Formats: sequence, C-alpha cells, structure tokens
Amino acid sequence: MNRNTRRDLAWLSAIVMVVALCIVFPRVAAFAELAARELRYLWWLVLIAAIGIYFAFFFGRRRGD
Repeated sequence: MNRNTRRDLAWLSAIVMVVALCIVFPRVAAFAELAARELRYLWWLVLIAAIGIYFAFFFGRRRGD
C-alpha cells in the first residue's frame, strides 16, 4: 500500500468515524451544530479535532517514514 493510498484511507476513515458518531450519538451532532453557531464553543471542537489529527498522523509514526 503506497503512501497516498494510506493517507486517503486515513481521511476516509476519519470522515466515516465522525458520521458514525453523529448517528450513534445524536448529542455529538447537536454539539457540532451548537459549536458552529456559538463561537465560544467552537474552539473546543477545533481543539478536540486537532488533538485527534495529531494522534492519528504523528503519534504512532516510525522514524524512517
């Protein structure tokens, strides 16, 4: 599996995970909608997303990649 395929698969799985969380936990969708409307809650959503992206792409990386 080449590097671009892995990257695309990671993005696709992240999107599927967000959609699955919104379906399984409707409060997640309500929180995202509230965060989009209220700026004081938006930074929490951005922080959570940034930490998730950091862990997904940089935490488990090997040194040779």
